[in-house]
Amino acid sequence: MSTSAPILEPADGLPAPRRYYAIAAIWMAVGMAVLDSSIANVALPTIAREVGASPGASIWIINAYQLAITASLLPLASLGDKIGYRRVYTVGLVVFTLGSLACALSPGLPQLAAARILQGLGGSAIMSLNPALIRFIVPQRTLGRWLGFNAMVVAAGAVVGPTIASAILAVAPWPWLFAVNVPLGVIAVAVSWAALPRTEGSGARLDFISAALNAGAFGGLILGAETATRDGILAASPILAGGLVAGVLLVARQLPLPAPLLPIDLLRIPVFRLSMLTSICSFAAQMLAFVALPFFLQSRMGRSAVEVGLLMTPWPVVLCVAAPLAGRAADRISASLLCGVGLAIFAAGLALLALLPSDASDLQVIWRMMVCGLGFGLFQSPNNRVIVTSAPRQRAGAAGGMLATARLLGQTIGAVTMAGLFHAGVREPTLAGFATASVIAAAAAGVSLLRMRAETSQPQV
Repeated sequence: MSTSAPILEPADGLPAPRRYYAIAAIWMAVGMAVLDSSIANVALPTIAREVGASPGASIWIINAYQLAITASLLPLASLGDKIGYRRVYTVGLVVFTLGSLACALSPGLPQLAAARILQGLGGSAIMSLNPALIRFIVPQRTLGRWLGFNAMVVAAGAVVGPTIASAILAVAPWPWLFAVNVPLGVIAVAVSWAALPRTEGSGARLDFISAALNAGAFGGLILGAETATRDGILAASPILAGGLVAGVLLVARQLPLPAPLLPIDLLRIPVFRLSMLTSICSFAAQMLAFVALPFFLQSRMGRSAVEVGLLMTPWPVVLCVAAPLAGRAADRISASLLCGVGLAIFAAGLALLALLPSDASDLQVIWRMMVCGLGFGLFQSPNNRVIVTSAPRQRAGAAGGMLATARLLGQTIGAVTMAGLFHAGVREPTLAGFATASVIAAAAAGVSLLRMRAETSQPQV
């Protein structure tokens, strides 16, 4: 079987206007995947009431989607390296669309949870392979700019998701939250198949045993961590132990392989390894703050739920502006330096949140949110550029899978850490959460600056 790098037509990005059709298809799919997550979170109480599910049971509407993504990110990224990115991505988009239709037609919670698993599998292909496809769609010299726009689309989806959910529920029943994906998905599938670059993979077979171990490892560890914060470490011990055993077996199986499903080969590249650590830390800090903020604004500052949503909006709005600008700058100057500066600003913003008095004005909250959004926006797209370009082109799928996995791991660590602070009886858990997030972001800034020497010595492949 061929082990050559994927073939692109032409060598450095697609010609216009096909390039823009391909990018539009990518953004449409990514936007749907992000929106679907935020829409389901906001509408969870409504859906639970309509399907007759308890609040505790209804959380599986969220968990089923997240666990499906967790279990399949790296296997689908590896499959893209093996049989071609467009093929796996387009099939994933079809699966996501069918899963959305199944969600809309679900009569009860078990059927809806199963449909959400199907959606999660499709969303996993979208999220893991879109960085690899962008690398082949646009010229290398503008990669940072387009990854910045991609980050902007993700942030915009997070911003408008609650608004779209509220608007739909105001005029239609909850199944329409998922049904709106169907016509959009059909369009995205057609454009993707016609416009996305045709790449040839290595032709190797997917290691199904490794895929199963990967699902057990990541699924077990993340589900176990969430169970520990909710029900205690004793209840979570069997799940955590199973995940740990699966992880050890997975690493042992991957070590001798030249192109492993768990990309240990990429982790041997210093700049890639440091970039992954930076990403995990930064998303952990972000999620710590996101979980703490609603409690702080409602419980300590007495703001309503609507006011909380408005006060949190400046963060992603500023991120939407900063991300494409930082991506464009990363095409010209050191991405690691940009990341370090951005994370330092992010750490400062989080520290300022930790110093907020309970009688602070809305303006005092808003400008601190803007500082956090600016810092994270300056970090995100340059860091994504380093991760994508530090991997060989034939391993672009694995790099994209690791990028998405790092984000998910970081967010899980942040959420679990904040839950632990709540359960530990800390006097001011939200302020402790902001302070912890600031320390983590500052450490990530230091790690990012350590990459500068490795980045300059890393060949562009």
